[in-house]
Parts: sequence; structure tokens; C-alpha cells
Amino acid sequence: MQSKAQTSNLPFTVAALYRFARLPQYQDLREPLLQLCNDNGIKGTLLLAAEGINGTVAGSAQAIAELVRYIESIPELAGPELKYSYASSMPFHRMKVRLKREIVTMGVDGIDPLRSVGTYVPPKQWNDLISDENTIIIDTRNDYEVAIGTFQRAENPKTRTFREFPRWVEENREKLEGKKIAMFCTGGIRCERATAFVKGLGFDEVYHLKGGILKYLEEMPREQSLWEGECFVFDERVAVGHGLAESDVVLCRACRRPLTPEDRKSPHYVEGISCEYCHDERTPEDRARYAERHRQVKLAEKRGRKHIGS
Repeated sequence: MQSKAQTSNLPFTVAALYRFARLPQYQDLREPLLQLCNDNGIKGTLLLAAEGINGTVAGSAQAIAELVRYIESIPELAGPELKYSYASSMPFHRMKVRLKREIVTMGVDGIDPLRSVGTYVPPKQWNDLISDENTIIIDTRNDYEVAIGTFQRAENPKTRTFREFPRWVEENREKLEGKKIAMFCTGGIRCERATAFVKGLGFDEVYHLKGGILKYLEEMPREQSLWEGECFVFDERVAVGHGLAESDVVLCRACRRPLTPEDRKSPHYVEGISCEYCHDERTPEDRARYAERHRQVKLAEKRGRKHIGS
């Protein structure tokens, strides 16, 4: 496992950022942001909406610094929640700046983190909160993310999308009554909306991990950590561990689920074609199509090119 000093020497800087803000001019920001990123070799995705900005991008340290300076020059977006990590190769295929209705979608109207949100808990204080027996810890991420890592004692709502989370809360209200409610997610943004939703149901002691799992893994020494496993990230690194070092988790290219080394021991795992989780969900025709795609990916690699469909 690489140390923090080693990972910071890798050639690509990855910036995960978000900022909830009143941003009526968000449509006007798309082209300048896209142009700046393309001019500086930055790739990834940025989402813009009337409620702010959200995204993850990668590029050289100098390029990312220039992008962050530009974003912070916009008064409404100054002081974004920002986390840096590093990659040995470019973890994105292209650059996208998308206009959206929301920067994170939960499917419940009227939930505004700018009006009401849970109490932020910095990583250094998180262990004390989740070690309290009167605290219920909720992983607000989806089931495939939770599968490769989570905090000790955390509840897994087993959601396939964030839109299913409100229903889980409603179905488990009795379990939450009288408890401190501590929520966490990858970078913090889902918890902004999730804690606002739960507070709107009348719960008072609602907390969330400031900066998310990524900030915790960056700051918390492994020997003091209550995190178990790896943290799924939405790029070609697939997952990171303590110190935000790249992990040995890979994606199944058929179903996009993260696979640990143990998962890859399954007889149903065939690189680029199938895994234990999707083998029975796919037809022979599907697998033949995946096999051809995988062959094309390998041919592109031999020619020193990157196959976009990989």
C-alpha cells in the first residue's frame, strides 16, 4: 500500500468537489468551464444546476489548480468542499460539463441543504460519535459501493439508487427514534441532501461526516481507523484505501460492479465478460458481445491506444 507521500507524487491529481449555492446563472458557466478543462487536458465530469456545482475531475496538478481558482472566483461558488487524491494514469476518458435540475438527485422535492442540514462532524471526531452505542450509523451509498467497504456497525440500506433511500428511512423510522443519526457517503454531497431529508421528518440529532469517506481515509491513521475495506470511487481507479492509495479492486466490465481479489476467484469471473454477480443475469449473446468488446480493448492496448468502450 502506498503512503500519502508516494501517492501525492503520482502524475494525475484528482479533485472531487461540490458546493450548494444559489446559482441562477449556471447555464452561462458551462462553456467557460468546458473550454478551460479542454485547454488544460482535464477530464472528468462537472454538474451544474441552479443549486450549485458537483463533480470529479483529473489532470496535472497545475491544471487542477487553475480550474479550482476559476471556480472559486465565482462568488457563489467560493469555498467549495474539495478533496484531492492522486492517480497513476488518467482515470477518465473524456470531459463533460452537464446542466442538471439538481447536482445530486434523491427524488424528493423541496429538500434544500441551504435551509437545513445535519451537523458536520470532522474526521478526527467521527470515531467518538460512531462508537457511541446510542448512535445509529447509516451508509447512504448504494449496495455495490457498500459491498467493498464501510464503517464498523454501519447500517446498509441496500439501495440500488439514491432515490430508494427515502423509502428505507420511512420504513425504519422506529429504529431511528431516540438515536443519534450519523450518516456518511463518499465525498459528503449525498449526506447534504440525506440529512436535510431526515431533519425534515422531525429528527433533531442528525450528523454527517464532513468531507465524506475520502476525507476520513486521507486524515485518519490506519491504526486508529474504524473503516473496513476499500472506498468505491466513480472513475477508473475503482476504489481507494487509507491514504487514498489506489486499491486492487477492479470493475466487472459487464455489470460495472466492483470486484475484490476474492470475487475474482469465482469460476464465473471472466475478465471483461462476466462475474459472480452478473453471470446468471446475462444471456450467451450478451457474453459473446462482451467478449468481442474485450478483444477490441486488448487490441487497442497493444497498439498503444485507449479504447473508449473499455
